[in-house]
Amino acid sequence: MKKKIYLDYAATTPVDPRVKRAMEPFFCEKFGNTMSLHSFGQEAKIALEEARGIVANFMGAKPGEVIFTSSATEANNFALKGIAFANKDRGNHIIISSIEHPCVMESAKWLESQGFEITKLKVNRQGIVDLKELEKSIKKETILVSIMHANNEIGTIEPIEKISKIIKTQNSKLKTQIYFHSDAAQTFGKIPVNVQRLGVDLMTVSAHKMYGPKGVGALYIKEGTKITPLLHGGGHEMGFRSSTVNVPGIVGFAKACQIAQKEMEKEAKRLKKLKEKLIKGVLSKVKGSHLVGSLKNSLPNITNFWFEGVEGESIVIQLDLLGIAVSTGSACSSEKLQASHVLLACGLKPWQAHGSLRVSLGRWTKESDIDYFLKVLPQVIENLRKISPFKKTWKK
Repeated sequence: MKKKIYLDYAATTPVDPRVKRAMEPFFCEKFGNTMSLHSFGQEAKIALEEARGIVANFMGAKPGEVIFTSSATEANNFALKGIAFANKDRGNHIIISSIEHPCVMESAKWLESQGFEITKLKVNRQGIVDLKELEKSIKKETILVSIMHANNEIGTIEPIEKISKIIKTQNSKLKTQIYFHSDAAQTFGKIPVNVQRLGVDLMTVSAHKMYGPKGVGALYIKEGTKITPLLHGGGHEMGFRSSTVNVPGIVGFAKACQIAQKEMEKEAKRLKKLKEKLIKGVLSKVKGSHLVGSLKNSLPNITNFWFEGVEGESIVIQLDLLGIAVSTGSACSSEKLQASHVLLACGLKPWQAHGSLRVSLGRWTKESDIDYFLKVLPQVIENLRKISPFKKTWKK
């Protein structure tokens, strides 16, 4: 049988068997609607609130500050649009980074069409936001700053605590309320994420990035935050998100948090060692290979390379034929042909960005998987360079 090695954990993760077992009773046995007054509904309601408490505890929040959504995309849309329209009487200026996930970039683009002013902060070659530019960009009309905790394509961790301090200083100076949102979909469950320590007002998290089910996310909304709901209806989720609650998924999300709370530190150390072996192996075995992002301020599981004289899509296809699953960037935009906006923002030229490869490790990645990857990659790159339209850019 052909090998099957999954090295695309940043795109999505398999559901942990322990998570699956926790969810199973809520599909057919404990299936009640949380808004129903009878025993079936109340049983589901209890499970929902217990799960909310677990997720809230894991991020250092109060249970009433956690609103469950269908995804991180919905949570990010909710954060940007909800803050924008609730606070437009005070201002219309929103600041994001130039390497945000497409759901933040597109939300900001849509808000711009509705009359809001959007500032996109530059990043350096490692993908780290320019703090001086942030400080200069804030003005009286600024109502929201949204900077992701770590980038999904290159793994760079942003200085969220420093950004929070800058915003708080400006709030005092301008005598205003600038809210701070962070998309932590890639960090939650992988490194410590505490809303109090980070100093955020809103934070997005996702279940399927941390071995929970797809279709479940959450938005932390600090108590007292002025925000308008996206969905109106029966008043679910304390009136912030009307829609019949996905109890099985939320229970699974909570179980994933409990597992991460116990195993995250040990797992991060294991993945870091594998990542170091991966980086060393690729850079030494493949000429014309380059690391993208930060070595120091990076997630323990995400690595991004670009290879001279070859296209990333071709590498993905050839590796898939050999049983290895990797990607060229964000899974949400992998079907698009244009170069990654993240890599371009980091200073890569389009032809360089087109030669990128994201390798992301996870709970079931073994050292032998890295060994096999390092064994087959050099030949794949060599073969592709012989036929690549970018071969003129490659010099041995």
